[in-house]
Amino acid sequence: MPFRDAGTTLGEALQSILDQEETRWELVAVDDHSRDDSARMIRALATRDSRVRLCTNPGVGLVSALNHGLYRCRAPLVARMDADDRMHPRRLSAHLDHFRAVPGLTLSATRVRLFPDTAIQAGYREYVRWQNGCLSRQQIAMELYVESPFAHPSVAFCREAVLDLGGYRNGRFPEDYELWLRLFHAGHRMEKLPQVLLEWRESPGRLSRTDPRCSRNAFDRLRARYLARDPRLLAHGDNFAIWGAGRKTRRRCDHLLKHGFHPRAWVDIDPRKIGNRIGATPVVGPEWLKENGNPFVLVYVANHGAREEIMEALQEMGYRPGQDCLAVG
Repeated sequence: MPFRDAGTTLGEALQSILDQEETRWELVAVDDHSRDDSARMIRALATRDSRVRLCTNPGVGLVSALNHGLYRCRAPLVARMDADDRMHPRRLSAHLDHFRAVPGLTLSATRVRLFPDTAIQAGYREYVRWQNGCLSRQQIAMELYVESPFAHPSVAFCREAVLDLGGYRNGRFPEDYELWLRLFHAGHRMEKLPQVLLEWRESPGRLSRTDPRCSRNAFDRLRARYLARDPRLLAHGDNFAIWGAGRKTRRRCDHLLKHGFHPRAWVDIDPRKIGNRIGATPVVGPEWLKENGNPFVLVYVANHGAREEIMEALQEMGYRPGQDCLAVG
């Protein structure tokens, strides 16, 4: 649990850890140069509970604190926690049961609930609704390029597997999503439990709102980098189409096209766009796909409702989501 100036919420987070039904845990709390009384709170708890260890980040920033904590952990399984969230009492025991039940599991996540209700905006509510629907290994593989499929403080993972991949990486991208993509591409099994076992605090100061590493452009660049290596796309060469020919969609696609990909067609349902060309590539209607042997499709339409309708239409044409087509957020 990395923390910085978390005095106003840390007490609730710590109490939720102390309330765990599974008592065989160790809290590695990493102080990222707090200026409030957060470190004092952890230190006071450590004097009363030997399971609590206070560490100081030798570097600066979240990624450095995450890696320092990861190296200081001594158990084979690591559960992430943030200093402003709350665990359900069964969270750790549910993770342990999950790892015991699924041989070869590398990462176990849980569903989450946003709180407080007064702070939740419609966009984040929709994101959590989508995220909570990504449960199985197959669903996660199918939806991985839409958004980050896990809330970072809801995951537990095999420590050695993450260390073997180099731990968390620092860069112009969200460090947690980059790690999930790296684990997926390395063939690791990741699943989510159907229970809501983390209360995920929403606030105006959330890093995903304020940090440029979590901007839409940063997500688009990161997705494109890993999508360009995905065997499901590479197997088709340039025999693929992109669904979505709007200006905003094309800007997001540019990140992938810069890796040397050239779609056969842009697919759209707007009659004003069909028949046009984007460079040398035609804009076509959905029926073009069946007429041309059902090439691989990347669905770049970002709106959740529209994207789901497109995936249903592709299934009616014989496409298998996650194998013959992928949605890209």
